[in-house]
Amino acid sequence: MRWEDERRSDNVEDRRGQRSGLGRMAAAPVILRFLPAMIRSKTGRTILVVGVLLFFGGRMLGIDLGSMFFGGGGAVSGGSSQPFSQQEQELAEFVSVVLADTEDVWHQVFQQQGARYREPTLVLFTDSVSSACGMASAAVGPFYCPGDQKLYIDLSFFGELRARAGARSDFDFAQAYVIAHEIGHHVQTLSGISQQVQKLGQGRSKAQVNALSVRQELQADCLAGVWANHTGIQLERGDLVEGMQAAASIGDDTLQREAGRRVRPDSFTHGTSEQRVAWLRRGLESGDMAACDTFSASSL
Repeated sequence: MRWEDERRSDNVEDRRGQRSGLGRMAAAPVILRFLPAMIRSKTGRTILVVGVLLFFGGRMLGIDLGSMFFGGGGAVSGGSSQPFSQQEQELAEFVSVVLADTEDVWHQVFQQQGARYREPTLVLFTDSVSSACGMASAAVGPFYCPGDQKLYIDLSFFGELRARAGARSDFDFAQAYVIAHEIGHHVQTLSGISQQVQKLGQGRSKAQVNALSVRQELQADCLAGVWANHTGIQLERGDLVEGMQAAASIGDDTLQREAGRRVRPDSFTHGTSEQRVAWLRRGLESGDMAACDTFSASSL
């Protein structure tokens, strides 16, 4: 992909290198443990009063004094103060370019349907992160949270994906596919599909909920293909093959085999390698959201 000269998105929130708030959570039990003694002590009561005044005074001035005492805290837009390698910075720039391109594509697609596309925020983080969907570690991989309509990515995932797919050359499009897949979940949220899936899953068995999840994930793969069909980023020879390899490498059946486990279709949540490749290709070849109706398809 030739992306270096393309537009960057303004919707990237860089939390890399920041503590996720776990330090503050860990400090809370200690404070509660000594709270009764502090209340009984005149000095302790003075400390508490001063602490409360500092806390609320800081909030009025827009300063998070809690972070100063307990560490961690909320997100800071506009970048982290921690230095990163040139490779890490280039990858962050790449992510911003892909996000900007998805904005352009989905604005156009939604406009053609008489709807308005709301741009999501992409959060870069390290190790763990707090979202409206709760705390998450980098081990869960990239994810989209409908509660705050944000995508969360620890960039180290791309190195793991490259190793898993056995890539030996440029892997840009495969990385872009990952971002576009999560954007697909945002499109599902804006279209009301995610809400319908959640409603359909109420009262169902785990196997039935998993089956709904597979259809939702495969649709996100297809929507990633729709983006690729319309992308304004110049693709190069071999890019599409990379995307297919990446999709195949993270199929449920492949992951279970690599983990030395028995393949259990009733436990699938994302679909087989074959299914993921097929639906990505369908979106790529059609460029049409209507072709991504995995819920009406009798066979996946």
